[in-house]
Amino acid sequence: MQFSIFIVEDDPWYGEVLKHHLSMNPDYAISLFTSASDCLKNLYRKPDVICTDFGLPDMTGAELFDKIRTADNSIPVVIISGQEQVNIAVELLRAGARDYIVKDDNARDLLWNAVQKIRETSELKREVQNLKEKLGQKFSFENAIIGQSKAIKQTFFLVDKAVKTNVNVLITGETGTGKEVIATAIHFNSDRKKESFVAVNMAAIPKDLLESELFGHEKGAFTGADSLKIGKFEAANGGTLFLDEIAEMDLGLQSKILRVLQERELVRVGGNTKVKLDFRLITATHRDLAEAVRLGHFREDLYYRIIGLPIDLPALRNRDNDILVLAQHFAREFAIANKMKPFTFSQQAQKKLLSYAFPGNVRELKSIIELACVLTDGSEIKDTDISFNPIRNQNFAIEHEKTMDEYYQDIIQQYLDKYNNVLEVATKLKISKSTIYKMIQDNQLVTK
Repeated sequence: MQFSIFIVEDDPWYGEVLKHHLSMNPDYAISLFTSASDCLKNLYRKPDVICTDFGLPDMTGAELFDKIRTADNSIPVVIISGQEQVNIAVELLRAGARDYIVKDDNARDLLWNAVQKIRETSELKREVQNLKEKLGQKFSFENAIIGQSKAIKQTFFLVDKAVKTNVNVLITGETGTGKEVIATAIHFNSDRKKESFVAVNMAAIPKDLLESELFGHEKGAFTGADSLKIGKFEAANGGTLFLDEIAEMDLGLQSKILRVLQERELVRVGGNTKVKLDFRLITATHRDLAEAVRLGHFREDLYYRIIGLPIDLPALRNRDNDILVLAQHFAREFAIANKMKPFTFSQQAQKKLLSYAFPGNVRELKSIIELACVLTDGSEIKDTDISFNPIRNQNFAIEHEKTMDEYYQDIIQQYLDKYNNVLEVATKLKISKSTIYKMIQDNQLVTK
């Protein structure tokens, strides 16, 4: 796809010089105009960049720049002037012009470099947009919310309502029910899907850093603030801000967040300038927020500010046959990611899954299924491949956020501690003894 360039130059000879120079790149499609009005008549062609002389017969380059911005603010404009007028250059650059080039011996090379930078930026933005679209497809309702139970259908209904409005959303539910997945799905199916989705786990950031992380800070605001920092609220401008574990905030920070939500503006730490904000707020917690208000741990006014549309995610044990639907989904994902044949579940394996309460909810189910895929001998997952007890009863819980490799290591270590025999452990877990020896050699496992 060619990169479209408009050159606006009332001197035909100089216009042809610039056109010839830029035409050395075969990817450039260049159109030459001798007046501002001709350029404006052709804006419907949506050029990738406009390079215009400052002194045109029908209007100045500054006036043309204003009209271009009014018509389509996304088109980059480069000003080319016969005189080095610093004050005009500064004003145009502040107003959004991409560059200001003086007509001298270096003008052609400077224009070449300016256009090249604009093209690189344009391609980068296109790549980012493509990634966002792919991410949006990934978080379509069909991919993000899996199940057919009555409980999850109520969630579908509420999420659909959330997508069609800009109302604040409060997502509640037990740990592992998929609160962030729901928040992401809402964003990428809403009108804000082309803008940023910024997720913040309020419980994961130290309290003394949380204010700076959320609101940003000015250079020199405190020791170590070596440069200006944009906070999460600003980063989400135009898009969606997701505050997970909202109940973990202390009361002092709650009052500051309430003020930002009321005023839709903030002042960075150490600064005085007010920054206007436009974002969609989604919050989540596994706690009973109404009870936290009653106990005085959460501000009542903030509670009513964020509650908007409440979505309470059902626990997996209350989702009936969704357990099997999700199990098949996670097994299919695991097989694709590891280039393995598709897995099936024996009748006994399905009964075993349906008989378990899943206190860790969907997150626990995914870990159990992935482990079963690792341990099974063939493509059919049997009931003996599904293990609940090693995770729930031997002192490491699914709520601990670990990788599959870490769970794998923990399970083998538990068996080594119990049997103290590599061959016996390899036989019971149906893995090769060389794998265990290699992990011992790498200090991943400890023998007695």
